[in-house]
Amino acid sequence: MKKAFSFLGMAILGGALTLGGYKMLFDKEQIVERTLNPIETVRTNYTPTYKSTGAVESTTDFTIAAESTVHAVVHVKNTAVRTQVNPWIERFYGSGSGTRKFEQVGTGSGVIISPDGYIVTNNHVIDGASNLEITLNNQKKYPAKLIGTDAANDIALLKIEADIDLPYVPFADSDTIKIGEWVLAVGNPYNLTSTVTAGIVSAKGRDLEGNRNIESFIQTDAAVNPGNSGGALVNTRGELIGINTAISSKTGSFIGYSFAVPSNIAKKIIDDILEYGQVQQAILGINVDAEFKEEGVRIDAVSDGSGAKKAGLKEGDIIKKVNNVKISKFSELRGQLTAKRPGDEVVLTVERDGELINKNVKLTKKDTFISSSINIILKDITKAEKRKFNIENGVKIVRNGNKNLIYYGVKEGFIITKINKKPVTNADQVSQLLDSSLGKGQPLYIEVINLEGEKERYVFRY
Repeated sequence: MKKAFSFLGMAILGGALTLGGYKMLFDKEQIVERTLNPIETVRTNYTPTYKSTGAVESTTDFTIAAESTVHAVVHVKNTAVRTQVNPWIERFYGSGSGTRKFEQVGTGSGVIISPDGYIVTNNHVIDGASNLEITLNNQKKYPAKLIGTDAANDIALLKIEADIDLPYVPFADSDTIKIGEWVLAVGNPYNLTSTVTAGIVSAKGRDLEGNRNIESFIQTDAAVNPGNSGGALVNTRGELIGINTAISSKTGSFIGYSFAVPSNIAKKIIDDILEYGQVQQAILGINVDAEFKEEGVRIDAVSDGSGAKKAGLKEGDIIKKVNNVKISKFSELRGQLTAKRPGDEVVLTVERDGELINKNVKLTKKDTFISSSINIILKDITKAEKRKFNIENGVKIVRNGNKNLIYYGVKEGFIITKINKKPVTNADQVSQLLDSSLGKGQPLYIEVINLEGEKERYVFRY
């Protein structure tokens, strides 16, 4: 039987990057106990303008690219407050007696992308932060505010307030890079600040086995180690082509392969966060044939009412190009779509009955999201549902495959209103929050509205 993946809501299930790559490219240590308040999440209407000023001709002389980049790559310090519970002390001395709070510090890298202090980094570098501190190459330190995150693509946007225009790295078009092209990785491995390494682009459109989402990573052999996460991958002109994110290793240290989120994807996520407050995911409206082994992506089914259906795409069509960019496998197609928004039009070159034809497809918005850790499918609630239950926010469960939730009577149609006592507003946010929260040894609090409009609360411990 054919297996199919769907852009309408099916995500790739998986866990940590094991042999495929370590995603935690930053160091963690425990320090003295102290309680911090959660960092404020802010919104802004500022849209950065990315320029290519000062770019030089492509060359194998790395000095200019290194000099222009090293001052725009920063050190990121993440201080998080963790809670540890000793069940034996709780058992004998009562609730709360075995609870201990401590600080955990993580470090990584970030890239300044605008002169007024916007910084892009990896989501896993700042995940769970109670306090964020940025150190520039000149050793000046600034507190940072979290503007927004996208856990699925491991991108986060920060902001610092400086009294001067800051050096920044201009964005390049990551679709134009070529295998074999020289690149530099700039970051802070093992807290060795302002480190520059060189390599070549080893592959494009790389997906990592075990990754929860099919990514379209740029693979390089530039040396990247713990602490490089969130740092810059630049071309020889000093332009940003990727955000260093993962390494492939059995030891946790670099053994020859590193992976970066392409700049086109990172830039689109940043623009979405600034304009909408969350990432806008675009889909074609097709299922693809997972067993197809030839070059390209074969369509297994086309959804009614989708952009693909309206454009005349059919089952059996093989997608060969998107906007004239060659597509050899599904991860490359996913990468192209991740860099687009709902409403954008793309030109698909498809092979049908041995002939190549072009189809203009208008992308639509993804409206269902999977939490793979809990095995539920979620959807944003409508205005009518808000009025019906007299609520201002929430996310509806449209399919429940979780045995524990089923046992306690949670059904399809229940609405999640809070997670860990904080209101939730959209399905994408909830799926990412659930998947990033479970497995960390912390209790997970979920508040729901049942079909009768009554509140119910559940606590999960994994």
